[in-house]
Amino acid sequence: MTLIVTLFFTIFPILFFLFLRKRERSLTRLPPGSLGIPFIGQSFSLLRAMKVNKAEKWLDQRVEKYGPISKLSLFGSPTVFINGPVANKFIFTADSTMISNQQTASLRMILGDRILHELSGDDHKRVRSALMLFLKPESLKQYIGKMDNEFRNHLQMHWEGKDQVTVLPLMKMLTFNIICSLLFGLERGLEKEKLVNLFQEMINGMWSIPVNLPFTRYNRSLRASTQVKNLVRKLVCQKRLELALNGAPSNQDLITSLLSVRDENNKEAISENEIVHNVMLIMVAGYDTSSIVITFIMRLMASNNTVYKAILQEQEAVRMNKSLEEVLSWDDLAKMKHTWRVALEIMRTIPPIIGGFRKALKDMEYGGYLIPKGWQIFWATHRTHMDNNIFEEPTKFEPSRFENQSSIPPYCYIPFGGGARICPGYEFARIEILVAIHYLVTRYAWELCSTDNSYRRDPMPMPAQGLPVKLIPKKVL
Repeated sequence: MTLIVTLFFTIFPILFFLFLRKRERSLTRLPPGSLGIPFIGQSFSLLRAMKVNKAEKWLDQRVEKYGPISKLSLFGSPTVFINGPVANKFIFTADSTMISNQQTASLRMILGDRILHELSGDDHKRVRSALMLFLKPESLKQYIGKMDNEFRNHLQMHWEGKDQVTVLPLMKMLTFNIICSLLFGLERGLEKEKLVNLFQEMINGMWSIPVNLPFTRYNRSLRASTQVKNLVRKLVCQKRLELALNGAPSNQDLITSLLSVRDENNKEAISENEIVHNVMLIMVAGYDTSSIVITFIMRLMASNNTVYKAILQEQEAVRMNKSLEEVLSWDDLAKMKHTWRVALEIMRTIPPIIGGFRKALKDMEYGGYLIPKGWQIFWATHRTHMDNNIFEEPTKFEPSRFENQSSIPPYCYIPFGGGARICPGYEFARIEILVAIHYLVTRYAWELCSTDNSYRRDPMPMPAQGLPVKLIPKKVL
């Protein structure tokens, strides 16, 4: 017994000392920077910079001060900020056992823990494959006519007869109507009006410090999220019943498509939570990204006559041999090459997503530093989009950069992410944007009502005053 006690008091201090030395060495290998005030860190500082359109400058200053890798704290979690093509490749191609696609705590709590961004391995492949059955180009071709009709109805209801409109809120209304129609099979009515109000409240708190106190943006967003989830869950139950009773076509909307996916035992392969959470994820992606890109293209055309004339010429050529009632086709969209290059350049210069998050699943080395298990990894889009080593004269608006997209180095142009986890809604957004620009430019000209050319991020870019414009209707032949 004496020997055991002696060994314990001899060996334990040595082991404890070695543990402390190892921990100390690990801590000294952390990237430079400061975690700031516990839990809050640099969150408020970044959010303030975003609201005055200085987020890119804020991140650039970090790189100037600390180099290409630094530590900070964002939205309640210790974080490592990395950037550049090598960093992008590291993030988008990392093994799922090393890095998970986990988002900020606020976004995860609002949308749900079964969204595609949170899944890895077989779960990620299973849910992504199910979503792609609906979102792949071959499937989306059949929805172009439905989108076309939504645009026509929208212009008739909200643009015709108006001298002036505010573009961004109208584009958000339009993209939400398309989402309700194609994702839910939900047409106009009180249920949809309730959903759109709750949805806007929900997305307002996605980039916020996850402190659930009354009267905070995060708290309001969480409460709205609960109601949105309940409405979506109700729709899932309705679609499941329709599918059982009537054998509804599996491709009539996204919910029905996901319910129709079966496993080897002929049971639903996607759980109800996975359907609800991922439908909400696609709602957010389709609602904000497309509406913002359309709005900034309209702003650009109002101030850049060269861009306006080139887009108008291309769109008039598409419409030339079509009757007034004839809807756009997949072949028509394929002819809108220059218009899409303009959209790609807009997303390079004003990326809808400023950056994103991952989570380290184990201790790992990057750039000579330690990224500890459990820490967030933050990447920023503009750090490659505006790099003059990648894009010549990056501040110049030049759509011809995308005439040969294969010439752009991999993992340098990332508005939709990259690698195996590239946004599955890419093609959906492309169709929305091209159909919208076609009808806007062939039916209207417009002039800016404000000389304020600024924008802010919340967290998406928003032009000053929502972009009010004076409309000049065209004679539709």
